Amino acid sequence: MSEASEIVYDTAKILAALPHRYPMLLVDRVVSFDEEEIHAVKAVSFNEGFFQGHFPGRPIMPGVLQIEALAQTAGILAIESLGLAGTGKLVYFMAIEDAKFRSPVTPGHLLTLRAGFVQKRSRVCKFWGKASIEDKVTCEVNFTAMIADS
Repeated sequence: MSEASEIVYDTAKILAALPHRYPMLLVDRVVSFDEEEIHAVKAVSFNEGFFQGHFPGRPIMPGVLQIEALAQTAGILAIESLGLAGTGKLVYFMAIEDAKFRSPVTPGHLLTLRAGFVQKRSRVCKFWGKASIEDKVTCEVNFTAMIADS
């Protein structure tokens, strides 16, 4: 990422940017971003509600929640890059393409979330996303989102 912004999103800024709340808020901190790419993290805790049933005795973060975490990360990128903060606009997840799951995510991991623009338009954007743990890819996906009124 080139010339990352000085702005880093902590929990308060993430809550202001995204409409998601517990248990669906899946981004804990934005480490860096520029106009085209973002780097965020999710601390995966044993206390996450989904671990109770996925899977008892062998807790694994569901792949669809990894994709949701990447979509939320991309939503923050879109809000910042497209100047949407305070406009009443939301970034709505529309489509998933080429999702691949490479490695399980278990409690205690710090999940690295990276996303970037593939195509940036005023109403519809396409993104790539990659989740990893210590540089080992857990999930890769391309997805589309729509910018619309809340």
